[in-house]
Amino acid sequence: MKYVLLFVETEQFAADLEAMGPTERERAYARVGEWMATHRDKIRGGHKLQGPEAATTVRLDRGEPVVMDGPFVEGKEVVSGYTEIEVADLDEALRMVATWPGCPIVEIRPLES
Repeated sequence: MKYVLLFVETEQFAADLEAMGPTERERAYARVGEWMATHRDKIRGGHKLQGPEAATTVRLDRGEPVVMDGPFVEGKEVVSGYTEIEVADLDEALRMVATWPGCPIVEIRPLES
């Protein structure tokens, strides 16, 4: 079964990451790299996203399309990246995500077949 893992950063997580010194930040990124390497046989793709300030939103529910700078939702949490995985079932995806060393929230979404 294929899922997308949506990695969600909170304001506090972003502040904590920013407050880290270079060595500590490098260790944090290394842990994420190790996690990716451990699960490479299940990972089918993914990327880190640019920040929400780089987003463009198109609203299609008001007659003519309306283009706006910024994310659709203003909030304290933002999707910062995603990874597509292929695993046996949701339980396997949950076991995988339970060991994620990065941002504090991961949304798991099944892909349409």
